[in-house]
Amino acid sequence: MTIFEITVFGITLAPSYYGLMYVLGFLYWVWYLKKHSSYSSSQQESLFLYVFLGTIIWGRLWYVLFYNLNSYIASPVDIIKVWDGWMSFHWWFLWVVIALYLFSLKSKVRFWSLADTIAMIIPVWLFFGRIWNYINKELLWFEYSGPLAVNTNSGSYFPSPLVEALWEGLLIFVVFHYILKKPRFSGQFAALFLMLYGTIRTLVELFIRTPDAQIGYYFWFITQWSLLSAPMILVWGVLYYYLQSKNFNAK
Repeated sequence: MTIFEITVFGITLAPSYYGLMYVLGFLYWVWYLKKHSSYSSSQQESLFLYVFLGTIIWGRLWYVLFYNLNSYIASPVDIIKVWDGWMSFHWWFLWVVIALYLFSLKSKVRFWSLADTIAMIIPVWLFFGRIWNYINKELLWFEYSGPLAVNTNSGSYFPSPLVEALWEGLLIFVVFHYILKKPRFSGQFAALFLMLYGTIRTLVELFIRTPDAQIGYYFWFITQWSLLSAPMILVWGVLYYYLQSKNFNAK
């Protein structure tokens, strides 16, 4: 969905809400690192480039391969239209982990401290992303005509993306910034974020939204993301307690 459309010298400019939400997320990233990190300007720029390329390239690639492959095989040129489609959190997250690790080696900074910093930023990205889902009238659930209902050609629906924005974005943001404030051990926020996100996303997938139409359900009620979330919660739960015991034993 475009914000506006204007043609100048035969060139049509049509910025989308999708692009706007990414821009807002990256602007917050830049502001947060400048205000709350000790990384140099050159380090911040390098880190931004690593994660930005991962977001655009790998987040898109995973979505193409695992969410809507048949559609993109029929129209390959649509693969590069990142402004007209979705990204995948799964592959994007994996790339971010790899990018942070490579950056930590290159810049000689502690990986888990860096991961904690990035974990403080991601909930804002998720919040803006879900607001875009709401504006774009997607990832909905049951028919509903109350406050903030999403009106489509097929009827009015419950605003599931707004619930996700509150849970995945605002709730985790508040927990990190106002309740915990600072990690007690390196890697705490990074592991805790994945545990919280995996749990919240599983609940969302099971109870407040329908899956992508081209994928549907597995075993009548389980979505693809529910299947991917279970190992995420388990792995990061084990890692959380491992990092905690390692740090405490070091003291």
